[in-house]
Amino acid sequence: MTSVGIAARIGVLAALFAVLAPVQLVASRRGARIAHRIPVMFHRLFLRLFAVRVRVEGTPPSTGHPVLVLANHVSWLDIPVMGSLAPLSFVAKQEIATWPVFGFCARLQRCVFLDRTRRSATAEVNAEVAERLAGGDAIVLFPEGTTGDGNRLLPFRSSIVGAATAALAASTHEEVVLQPMSLSYARRNGLPVTRREMPDIAWYGDMELPPHFLAWARGGPLDVVVSWGRPIPFGRETDRKRATAQAETEVRRALNAASKRSGTTPNVLARTQEGPQQA
Repeated sequence: MTSVGIAARIGVLAALFAVLAPVQLVASRRGARIAHRIPVMFHRLFLRLFAVRVRVEGTPPSTGHPVLVLANHVSWLDIPVMGSLAPLSFVAKQEIATWPVFGFCARLQRCVFLDRTRRSATAEVNAEVAERLAGGDAIVLFPEGTTGDGNRLLPFRSSIVGAATAALAASTHEEVVLQPMSLSYARRNGLPVTRREMPDIAWYGDMELPPHFLAWARGGPLDVVVSWGRPIPFGRETDRKRATAQAETEVRRALNAASKRSGTTPNVLARTQEGPQQA
């Protein structure tokens, strides 16, 4: 994609954002149902404009129970990909709230922000997530705690999954559904994504967002495989660490299956013998 093409697409998104943002802001404050649908529409337009094709495998979680989605984390692109599928809110690091434009977008998405510099932050976030779950929201956690390089799955941490326990204590529900989800950036321009190409997709370390976005946008059409795994019932007596380990195993299995089908070879099996890192 040329620089002119990228600029034109950003212009379309900016114009739509200027129209929808005030509506979303008012709808969120009033608790209107449209506040759940506007982000989905915006994310879908973003993906269409930048030729990101999403293939969904598996069965999305059913309604009726609080849903906590546990997903691998590769890039900023994870948010529009996941956000295009269903009304979702995310747990994000506190720094994002201060970013120009992106912080405002995150608040419109009704993100929950985690300040990792404070020891009490996890307990506070768990309480907020529990309240949102009890109210019927679907919340996305990235249990790896950071983005990876797209070639391997980092260990899942169980501490923030404690929100499921808190949600049960704060509601009449007998269980929370832990829903594993995997994202695999499988093919670009119709060909399997190689390790050499992955840094243009994966966003990690000290990468700056604007230049990364431009490098990504110039790369051409991208195919993403999103897999809903087997849901894990989480009751009042469920062991949090064991449930987190199950979710990691499920995500790892889905990533390996997607990589085999697409011809890519991410090293997601590297930590299988060690098991998940617990917190």
